[in-house]
Amino acid sequence: MAMAGPGAAPPRLALALAALAALVAVKYYRDAEAARRQELALKSLGNEGLFLFSSLDTNNDLYLSPEEFKPIAEKLTGVAPISEFEEEETPDPSGETLSLVAKFQPLVMETMTKSKDGFLGISHVALSGLRNWTAPAAPMSVLLARQFKAFLPPKNKLDLGDPWWIIPSELNIFTGYLSNNRFYPPPPKGKEVIIHKLLSMFHPRPFVKTRFAPQGAVACIQAISSFYYTIAFRIHAEFQLNEPPDFPFWFSPGQFTGHIILSKDSSHVREFKLFVPNNRSLNVDMEWLYGASESSNMEVDIGYLPQMELESTGPSIPSVIHDENGNIIDGRDPSGEPIQFVFEEITWQQEIPWEEAAQKLEVAMYPFKKISYLPFTEAFERAKAEKKLVHSILLWGALDDHLLGKGQHWQGERDTALCFIPGTCTGEARARCSGRTLRETVLESSPILALLNESFISSWSLVKELEELQSNRENEFYSKLADLHLEKYNFPVEMIICLPNGTVIHHINANYFLDITSMKPEDVESSIFSFSTNFEDPSTATYLQFLKEGLQRAKPYLQT
Repeated sequence: MAMAGPGAAPPRLALALAALAALVAVKYYRDAEAARRQELALKSLGNEGLFLFSSLDTNNDLYLSPEEFKPIAEKLTGVAPISEFEEEETPDPSGETLSLVAKFQPLVMETMTKSKDGFLGISHVALSGLRNWTAPAAPMSVLLARQFKAFLPPKNKLDLGDPWWIIPSELNIFTGYLSNNRFYPPPPKGKEVIIHKLLSMFHPRPFVKTRFAPQGAVACIQAISSFYYTIAFRIHAEFQLNEPPDFPFWFSPGQFTGHIILSKDSSHVREFKLFVPNNRSLNVDMEWLYGASESSNMEVDIGYLPQMELESTGPSIPSVIHDENGNIIDGRDPSGEPIQFVFEEITWQQEIPWEEAAQKLEVAMYPFKKISYLPFTEAFERAKAEKKLVHSILLWGALDDHLLGKGQHWQGERDTALCFIPGTCTGEARARCSGRTLRETVLESSPILALLNESFISSWSLVKELEELQSNRENEFYSKLADLHLEKYNFPVEMIICLPNGTVIHHINANYFLDITSMKPEDVESSIFSFSTNFEDPSTATYLQFLKEGLQRAKPYLQT
């Protein structure tokens, strides 16, 4: 038997090396080919043409499939083909129908921060989709009751307040987010279909899944009877207001919430309501592109939407009426009046308050809300009663829905793709991601939740709301509390620790926090923050240190 020479590689190793080299060569070729095709596309279409093409090319292969081209075909022909993806099972057309009305009041333009300078530098075209949206796309609609089957609980979620996902969130801090460069929603599938139908009453281009986490829809049982459920739900969805040749304009309400009362077999809907909460001074986020490339600037703003809601006009009713012999009869009585249906009163055997159900849904969407975040003034009253410190977060946009602390503008998607990893936000993109980064990392970590629950009363506030409270002299104490907070605030997000009397004893800006958590421990001044060796995550360790230093500084005050 011939023996391999002393310098010869074993046959298996040689084969493995050859295979690896082949894979590298294939990857290099594919990358080079993709770059070449991208360059040819740019030469053929120009920036704006490639921008439009890319918005349709959902898999980025530089080819448009019939499915990808469908939005343009529908736009040009005005005909939408019958969908093949409706429901997994087709509802009985002779079943009950539910009538819905849409109520809509357009955004109050004066609440946008850009309105303060008269929208200086913002073209009329950029806001045309927003300005022209003054009424619901479909003021009334009739749907089959069984289409609402998507709201029924799975068999393992039959306890009051136990949440489940109607549409699961597919994004998190590690997966990144979906492209901004899109005009037309992807075809809805399964349980997305009914949500898409409902939101289409407001505007023809709803995106059932938002670009940012948490996306989707979550629900829980609020009440149970022998034959009915009351289901509370929360939906995160958004709308695309512009079409080519304009650039994308994203309109993202903070949340949709509501309830449905339906029979356990989904044959009858007693009541349905969906709405955007309007109890805070700002409830909508808006983002629009300036330019025909991924690196173009994006402008962001927030504003107030007075009303966006859907409501059933009454219980669902049979579309076909039968007599006692099973024969179809006319829907009107002998005098010509519509037959009036009488519905039995529902006796609820178990139920929880709406506020409790809403809180369960909120925690499902945002784990950091496992501890309570009280309204600003209530937090100080509770802190005084329990002799605790106030852990307060002050920001431009909301912390517990899709209104986040965002910058004046940011440079393209490539920068912000990094924003989901603490410490990697760069430039003005940092302002946009800081609120989201906080709630998706440190604020939901177990050590932080435990310490906040034990030693603090937590609260978050909008800058706009504290400015209003500051100027309200009817209650000098509340006005002073707001004043002390605003003195320490720096854009976009400020984390503050203070005594029950409002005295600020420690604070840190989100930008600075993101900076120091991206540094090596040896590069951070020990007098400012020190990293704990007990936690591998530097952001958790640093925030924990921030809270502990606040407790240490407060000792002289709390002991008196």
